[in-house]
Amino acid sequence: MMLLTVVTQNLCQGGLDRWPQLAQRIAAANPDVVLLQEVRDWTRDGHQQAVRAETDLDMEVLLAPSRSGLGTGILYRRSTLGRRVYWNTDYAADETHHGLGTAAFTLPGLPQPLAFTSLHFTPYSADKAVAEADFAASRSYKPSPFTLLGGDVNFPPQAGPEPAYERMRPFNRGSRLVLTDPRQDAPPTPDRRVAWKLHANGFRDAAWELHQRTGEKELLQRTGNDDRIDQIWVSTPLVPALVSYRLLATPSAASDHHGVAVTIDTELIDTEVTWTYH
Repeated sequence: MMLLTVVTQNLCQGGLDRWPQLAQRIAAANPDVVLLQEVRDWTRDGHQQAVRAETDLDMEVLLAPSRSGLGTGILYRRSTLGRRVYWNTDYAADETHHGLGTAAFTLPGLPQPLAFTSLHFTPYSADKAVAEADFAASRSYKPSPFTLLGGDVNFPPQAGPEPAYERMRPFNRGSRLVLTDPRQDAPPTPDRRVAWKLHANGFRDAAWELHQRTGEKELLQRTGNDDRIDQIWVSTPLVPALVSYRLLATPSAASDHHGVAVTIDTELIDTEVTWTYH
């Protein structure tokens, strides 16, 4: 049995000034993989912040290109996962606003590598974010059907409690809610198409899956100001392997986003169906 813990964390503008708090939050989860968003200025001054993170967390860092300057990255624990066998950022800087990358590792008992993708969808247009979700799903599957993706989805989850509409800034209401005729005075409705697109591509929302099993409402807590926009999704073969999900909220000053951690048991991954990307 191998238990792997995966964390996703939006750093908030790179987090250089808050790195001690971020490192404390991440280290407390004892992760094997960390999916990072808003990785700003980590390559500055000879990759000083990237090296700092590797040293403080005893993990290796992979950084994806980004046209926004607020890129994505992955930290992984080599003592657990070994050397990476795959790291792909092809087309990501052109097809997505913030970029994304997929890393994969060969693990005992799995007929194909286990893959991880860190993502950060554009907040400016639900239509564009739906297209980015399609792209992210496709790229995540390239090394293997056994894959996990996560990050700042920036849009409502597939189901769950209503957003805190009263906390939404006007630009969030404009992008995250279903567009209606203002003359009709319709009640606000979350636009869940981005999450639905991931589901259509064979991914399942880890928090929602475990909520369906346990009924625990705590699994659906908000991660941002007004909704659960930070999400971890697993391909369907990994659903049986989901062991736990938890929010990372301390230290509170670490970021304006809570972190999320999931644990999977690799022995429980459904290996009956395998296929090759083409």
